[in-house]
Amino acid sequence: MQPATILAYGDSLSWGIIPNTRQRLAHDRRWPGILEAALTASGEAVRVIEDCLNGRRTVWDDPYKPGRNGLKSLAQSIEAHSPVSVLIILLGTNDFQSMHAYTAFHSAQGVAALVEAARRAPIEAGMPVPRIIVVAPPPITEPKGPLAPKFLGAASKCAGLANAYREIATALDCSFVDSNTVTSASRIDGIHLDADQHGALGRALVNVVAPLLARA
Repeated sequence: MQPATILAYGDSLSWGIIPNTRQRLAHDRRWPGILEAALTASGEAVRVIEDCLNGRRTVWDDPYKPGRNGLKSLAQSIEAHSPVSVLIILLGTNDFQSMHAYTAFHSAQGVAALVEAARRAPIEAGMPVPRIIVVAPPPITEPKGPLAPKFLGAASKCAGLANAYREIATALDCSFVDSNTVTSASRIDGIHLDADQHGALGRALVNVVAPLLARA
């Protein structure tokens, strides 16, 4: 039997950047890898594909780096990896970089646009439209280290993000996970995830993904 495909669509929080470095955690220490291992151990036949790009926004461009607009590549990612059973969207942190004036409301509207794009993806006939999980990233605290200027003021701009994402997920019939219920942002830089926090998030997602796989 072909394993079910889970697509993790995210930014550096899911890519696994090690805070205050440009290094990357190993696959089995990033939340997508932890999720895959846990589901496999429970008897699920799955593979988790990571499409995670440092600096990716929900629907906006980065004026300094190309290709960071998540809306422009999501549908093609689903098409490329189809059939996709479950899509996990964990984006928003970069919407609050200091170069932007966006708030939680704007970021949630960006997620809504991503959900609609995912459901319109040009998949082959007979392939499933993926079930979608919207994950709110942990709130940015006080940014520290080399990225602090890039995220100056982000803590106030992202206030209310989980509630805004929850409303969008409910309205669009998506599953929802507030990552702040299982982990905070990195203790090191206040933005990303530390290794143990990847573990907490990956394990928490098992309980949300498994029922969707059963329904699929």
